Amino acid sequence: MLASRYAVHLTDVTKQYGQGPDAVLALDRVGAGIESGTFTAVMGPSGSGKSTFLHCAAGLDRPTSGEVRLGDQELSALRERRLTELCRTRIGFVFQAFNLLPSLTVEQNIVLPLRLAGQQPDETWLRHIVDAVDLGGRLARFPAQLSGGQQQRVAIARALVTRPEVIFADEPTGALDPETARDILILLRQAVTDLHQTVVMVTHDPVAAAHTDQVLFLNAGRVVDGMVGPGADRVAEVMSGLRRAV
Repeated sequence: MLASRYAVHLTDVTKQYGQGPDAVLALDRVGAGIESGTFTAVMGPSGSGKSTFLHCAAGLDRPTSGEVRLGDQELSALRERRLTELCRTRIGFVFQAFNLLPSLTVEQNIVLPLRLAGQQPDETWLRHIVDAVDLGGRLARFPAQLSGGQQQRVAIARALVTRPEVIFADEPTGALDPETARDILILLRQAVTDLHQTVVMVTHDPVAAAHTDQVLFLNAGRVVDGMVGPGADRVAEVMSGLRRAV
């Protein structure tokens, strides 16, 4: 089956918010395939549909029409409860604002997806990802006791703990200083190369995009361009052209 070569596959996905003259068409017949074991950036001007693309691809929002597959599983065919269960275990999500629970320790935040799924953490895997994100010695701390970069490392570990098929990251470096942002991007790159993850990241930053394998460019709700082996200067040039076209 064609979809089986992809970790995520969108076919003719449309997402409309509202009805009538005030309706907003956020995605317009979008098609895209994200291959397993790759790092993909999704970019475009403000209002181009980047976040909607990510949310539909991750099962957090249902498309108005079209098909979204996670591996060979069509997400739109699932009932809400089953979709929630699938997203909890087969998808990891990293947010710009970290979204950690302040009353839980670092370790409790990391293993939260497993607890919600009624599962026990694999201690070997837990230690592996804690070492990978360099959080050793901080597991008993609370989020308020960490820097922004450390909090984002907790969020990445939380996304990895269920061994998901895909990690989706929505502007994961947007709240960080440039040096810390670089560290987080290197960490996401290592999740792909060392832990064999698939990562899909929305970003506005050409430097961030240069850490990925490919870029999908959106404009007015459509995929309008793509780039393999992106460099920051080439990405910035494409983005500049898209902004002029808005």
